[in-house]
Amino acid sequence: MRLCSIASGSSGNCICVGSENHQILIDAGISGKRIKEGVEELGLKPEELNGVFITHEHMDHIQGLGVIARRHGLPIYATEKTIAAIKNNRTVGTIDEALFHIVRPDEELQIGDLTVEPIRVSHDAADPVMYTVRNEDRMAAVVTDLGKYDQYLIDKLRGVHVLLLEANHDVRMLEMGTYPYPLKQRILSERGHLSNETSGRFLSELLHDRFEAVVLGHLSQENNYEKLAYETVRLEVTLGDNPYKGNDFPMYVAKRDMPSHCIYW
Repeated sequence: MRLCSIASGSSGNCICVGSENHQILIDAGISGKRIKEGVEELGLKPEELNGVFITHEHMDHIQGLGVIARRHGLPIYATEKTIAAIKNNRTVGTIDEALFHIVRPDEELQIGDLTVEPIRVSHDAADPVMYTVRNEDRMAAVVTDLGKYDQYLIDKLRGVHVLLLEANHDVRMLEMGTYPYPLKQRILSERGHLSNETSGRFLSELLHDRFEAVVLGHLSQENNYEKLAYETVRLEVTLGDNPYKGNDFPMYVAKRDMPSHCIYW
């Protein structure tokens, strides 16, 4: 399998996950042009993709969806309420009804040799989900845009080998920053985003002997930076109640504006 972040950050998100034979995008939150360029950099053509799985309807996850759907006829998978929200967003434009496919949390679907499962998350959107992607005994997950984690999510992600995990903000930077108070409260809430510290604690719950790598993603441009996210998450793992240390496995930070290191396993 392969996981590669084409872009990941508060300004736009698009992740490619797949096997040798089938590849999907998770979110399309950058321009159609940048999605095309990113996919081609991975040695693919956009029309060769097997679908676009949308986590929720915020613009940093659907900005380029209308363009790539119309231009390449790609099927779109999302929850029913998310699809309704996308259709009501004039910025996205009109998309052929036949391209939309409803997914339901905890119900797996087969895309070629990939098994994709939507999983409920807590975020301020219509009906947000994250996704796990399996090929035989190999499993990846893209976990962003959630304000908290719980035992349900830990159980769903048990055994994951490669993980793109949100490390959105440093709490102190956010509290001292220029965001208006209501926005700060939204980000810090249980329907907001994971901080670096919470991301590290969540990761500590998911580690196992066959864990391959983690990519930290969806970093805030205003309230975080790469080295801080990396060191904070690594420290939380090292100090956590688990047998692993932060340097026991590869950890990367996804780039905001360009494709990042691809992970193969």
